[in-house]
Amino acid sequence: MGNYVYYRLPYATQYVKIEQLKGEPEQLMSVSDLNGKSGFVFAPFMASQLHPIMLMRPDAVKVIDIPEGAMSMAKELREEGSDIERSAYGDVFSLFVNKIKEGQFKKIVLARCVEVDSQISSFNQLLSAFLKACQLYPRLFVALVSMPACGTWLMATPEVLLERVSPFIPDGRASWRTMAMAGTMKLQGDQLRFDVPLGNVSSQQISWTTKNIQEQRYDANYIKECLKKFTNDISEEGPYTSRAANLVHLRSDFYFTTENHDMVGDLLNEIHPTPAICGIPKEAARLFILDNESMSRQYYGGFVGPLNMHESTSLYVTLRCMQVCEDKCRLYAGGGLLKNSTEQKEWEETEVKLETMLNLVV
Repeated sequence: MGNYVYYRLPYATQYVKIEQLKGEPEQLMSVSDLNGKSGFVFAPFMASQLHPIMLMRPDAVKVIDIPEGAMSMAKELREEGSDIERSAYGDVFSLFVNKIKEGQFKKIVLARCVEVDSQISSFNQLLSAFLKACQLYPRLFVALVSMPACGTWLMATPEVLLERVSPFIPDGRASWRTMAMAGTMKLQGDQLRFDVPLGNVSSQQISWTTKNIQEQRYDANYIKECLKKFTNDISEEGPYTSRAANLVHLRSDFYFTTENHDMVGDLLNEIHPTPAICGIPKEAARLFILDNESMSRQYYGGFVGPLNMHESTSLYVTLRCMQVCEDKCRLYAGGGLLKNSTEQKEWEETEVKLETMLNLVV
């Protein structure tokens, strides 16, 4: 089908189909180059000739109702990673944590990639997996992105990178939202009623560790300092417990206004990649990740969504995602490390995050 995108915003009952009918999507090498641009953006963890920022022109746009009928979660998932995979993760974990203890980083994110056999090979199977994600994950931004230059990716992500939350207000400013999301726990038993209509589990019944609280505060402080470079009109809500699939995270929302309507690329360049997917300090952490992680992140840890399309911008961090290949899928997950992180807990966190995509392919 060439260049196409399907996406569904959180809680929406319809999804959007976009196609570029002529030519190829624009390829950009810098996030700042998105200033004044519009279209559907699919950006990598770090732009390069091999993995450029893709900007697709919406030649054909169609809004479609999501079919009714819930799909059950897969009950049997793959076995936990092999001993070789587990050992390799442990080696990189030690390297990363030692750098934190030496004072090189306050926080750094370690990710891993898992390959699984898949029957997703035709377009109909891709669309079915996308619709299944829409039904299983109503709280998340769900997208299926396919472009020859970057491959085919499916994601269901909870984290807003940048979103316009209102049209321009009378004095010419625009109102925006971003968030700091970190810390992860898996819901079990009665906790699964949290954030469900008529549910009776409150966030007060979910207890966060000191490590998770500290990690989220690092992220929130980083976002606030980035925004101060563009505006003084900033308000923060949180942190509070937010659900994503069968996981919960600690989250703070930041609302702000700006008079510069065309600064989106510069703002994105400042906040991307956030500490939730990279580390602190940002550029040193990103280069260390690129040099030392056991795989290429490609578009995992980047961002995705409509940019200035019909005065709407909804860009999300590319988390809980997979790359769909001919006979297999590459699933990505990561976790933020602090100096007191333990290897087993961090490994287990990536395992539960992988379940979000595994439910679509097993």
